[in-house]
Amino acid sequence: MPLATAPLPTDPDELRAFALACQSELRVAELSVQVKALEIEKLKFQIAKLRRMQFGRSSERITRQIEQLELRLEELEVAEAEETEKSEVEPPAKPLRERAKPKRKPLPEHLPRQEVTHQPAGEGACNCPDCGKGMAKFGEDVTEVLDYIPGRFQVIRHVRPKYACTACDVITQAPAPPMPTPRGRATPAMLAHLLVSKFVDHLPLYRQSEIYAREGVELDRSTLADWVGQAAWLLDPVVAAIRKHVFAAEKIHGDDTTVPVLAPGLGRTATGRLWVYVRDDRLFVGPAAPAAVYFYSPDRGGEHPATHMAAFTGFLQADGYAGFEKLYNPARTKPGPITEVACWAHCRRKFYDAWEATKSPVAKEALDRIGAIYAIEDKARFAPAAERVEHRRETAAILDGFFDWADKTVAKLPSKLALAEAFRYTIKRRVALSHFLTDGRLEVDNNTAENAMRGIAIGRKNYLFCGSDAGGERAAAIYTLVQTARLNKLNPETYLRDILTKIAGGHPINRIGELVPWRMIPEPGSSPAPAS
Repeated sequence: MPLATAPLPTDPDELRAFALACQSELRVAELSVQVKALEIEKLKFQIAKLRRMQFGRSSERITRQIEQLELRLEELEVAEAEETEKSEVEPPAKPLRERAKPKRKPLPEHLPRQEVTHQPAGEGACNCPDCGKGMAKFGEDVTEVLDYIPGRFQVIRHVRPKYACTACDVITQAPAPPMPTPRGRATPAMLAHLLVSKFVDHLPLYRQSEIYAREGVELDRSTLADWVGQAAWLLDPVVAAIRKHVFAAEKIHGDDTTVPVLAPGLGRTATGRLWVYVRDDRLFVGPAAPAAVYFYSPDRGGEHPATHMAAFTGFLQADGYAGFEKLYNPARTKPGPITEVACWAHCRRKFYDAWEATKSPVAKEALDRIGAIYAIEDKARFAPAAERVEHRRETAAILDGFFDWADKTVAKLPSKLALAEAFRYTIKRRVALSHFLTDGRLEVDNNTAENAMRGIAIGRKNYLFCGSDAGGERAAAIYTLVQTARLNKLNPETYLRDILTKIAGGHPINRIGELVPWRMIPEPGSSPAPAS
């Protein structure tokens, strides 16, 4: 428990020790802020220096270095904004450093304006709420916020007239409209577009800033970083609700992939991991809504999936990653055992690689035998669980024949051949590869999780790396929201806009479950935006 929220001890000696601990914690926090501030200033200096060198020799390499530093700076500023947003709810013992903010400029005059007038509640401008006499308008407050409609920007002018009673001194005015970010000038639609551009379309904030400038909208990267950090903090409870739903399943799919992470210095990256766990019962006509949850870790240690699935019990369909093996211990009692379900697609891929390299007839026969399994599986797709088991009765004989043939064949192959390794990998997992025969909820492969990683692979080609470990964690949270929206046939940008609007309007935290994607599906007969 943080010392800031810990109860005060009553014993004088304990109170003295508590005060010393608080001072120590404050010094550590202040030092951390100073280190981040120095790093931000150092990065700005390095970027400015490299830009002056950019048009000389090796300009392509310098451009690459600038992009890396821009992304690292972006991550630091987003993290700082997220911490600032938390401090609005839990004020620190000492104010954070004064941030050097870009000067707020008026919103561009060339953008179209939509005016929204907010009249006082009750009798409105006609009668005084105290004495009932007539009221006269004597001024108004105008707040301009930047909105985004797909394809263009607009400015919304929130006008709040002020009225004074003609008979007494009462003044009345409508309250300011709720906004997602405190003192912010971005509507929920603008924030949703910003998040989708960064995490779905893989555009770093400095590139978005350049794109917006071409439209005559000057938004500094640090301003965009503020908005991303604040929005990410607001959305955390929805991510937690999705996570709870996924791990309440009886069967999930798991996978992981690499993601380069920018390391301190120029031009160096470390290798982090993004993990995904998917709940999708649609293939056996299950009633639960599909959902995916992502996690980030700086390495591939087995303790990470153990932490992710600490509350899960049931079937885990995944590849042969050794880090999962400890989870498959039948003696696991808290909360219960996890049963391994292996993936035939991984097995087939190993045989296919061997066939591509050598055109071996043995590898081709393995592919044909696995193909026969998939031919039957196609009939079982999107059928109720009991019906799927009936279809798979034919598959049982094919599997028995495959493993009998594999045992005899691998004994004749040189042990160092890739084809022999493909056989050993498959034979070792015979039990885990056969579970789907008798349980209609299980799949023949782990393509459900692999499909959820495709967007990560595309993004890796575009942005090349995350700016920091904190940036990887933030990306995992937003991926959770947008991928779950897609699984539920929602446009991610529309979904984020809608829930940010509700959160800004004061949606109760004890009803956060109403904001998960499957609860936001439009009613039949309406015309939802197409999923992207």
